[in-house]
Amino acid sequence: MQNLEIALADTADTERLGKALAELRPAPVVIYLQGDLGAGKTTFSRGFIQACGHRGAVKSPTYTLIEPYELPAGKVFHLDLYRLNDPSELEFLGLEDLLAQGGVCLIEWPERASPHLPPAELTIQLSHVAGGRIAQLHAHSARAQEWLDTLAAHFSSISHLID
Repeated sequence: MQNLEIALADTADTERLGKALAELRPAPVVIYLQGDLGAGKTTFSRGFIQACGHRGAVKSPTYTLIEPYELPAGKVFHLDLYRLNDPSELEFLGLEDLLAQGGVCLIEWPERASPHLPPAELTIQLSHVAGGRIAQLHAHSARAQEWLDTLAAHFSSISHLID
């Protein structure tokens, strides 16, 4: 499978990437969001969640760990596992019950809870670079590869496929 790399000049581009992916309506799906602090994981999530119909602020679930959204486009669960002390805490948060409901799970800091998480269908690695950010999108299924192909066309002027 090929992967996609997209240059993001600013937070508006990062939100636009989230919105573009949400418009593909990839539900149910687990998406891992990786990157350093301030790399744009929550910004991406805000664009995604607002494109699904949320009309309020999208806050980082850093302290609550999970923010559920019941939206016209379906359920979205935004997880931020940065403050997770032990991966086994996911049991007490009811992650299995959330996943059973379908919808989209956007999971920030998934490396803090593996192997207790379901596998991702798509992984997005956000990194700081001079002049902005880079998003590297990795498909883990044929369906996710179709999303990347669509996103590549949408962001054709600022993207390229990588092996």
